[in-house]
Amino acid sequence: MHRKELHVVSTGKQDPEQLVKIIEKIHPFIDAVHIREKERTALEVFKIVESLEVSQVPLSKIIINDRVDVASAKGVEGVQLSNQSLPAAVVKKSFPHLRIGSSVHSVEEARIAEMQGADYLLFGHIFETPSKAGMTPRGTSQLKAVCEAVTIPVLAIGGIKPEDVKRVTLAGASGIAMMSGILLAESPLAEVTAYRQKLLIE
Repeated sequence: MHRKELHVVSTGKQDPEQLVKIIEKIHPFIDAVHIREKERTALEVFKIVESLEVSQVPLSKIIINDRVDVASAKGVEGVQLSNQSLPAAVVKKSFPHLRIGSSVHSVEEARIAEMQGADYLLFGHIFETPSKAGMTPRGTSQLKAVCEAVTIPVLAIGGIKPEDVKRVTLAGASGIAMMSGILLAESPLAEVTAYRQKLLIE
């Protein structure tokens, strides 16, 4: 059985300096950090990665959302694609060295992403979360259906608390991805430690 992964995804609500300081503290306890800054330019994202590099955060732990150009230019681990991004097959052909994640919301999307060459999937939202207010969560039953439909790892995201980790991993998830639950917490390091312990136990 593969080690369960813990990914942290930037919220887009913090200034770069604050974000970098938090990641600098927590990166030893996580497997990847996703730079998901939809409102920032390619240059701004590039500079965030540079700051992380200066702070001794390994490039092998950095995943950039959507911006394949920045990911390739900086030599980071990979890129996270959405349904508005380039297709995984196109990215895989042009940038075979990048680890490619695809954000999916159904079994059909999951199967398509796998066929196109995605290395792993991000599926959610699993539970209720303020960032998806008013939207019905997909729950662990749909998570299980997605995990059973593909052979590549599936990471769960959305409203997951430490006490939910067991339910998520029992549904077949290869790990979890967290946003505000860690980055906007009073003590991000304490929260990361709590999630990591649960992922090690389960």
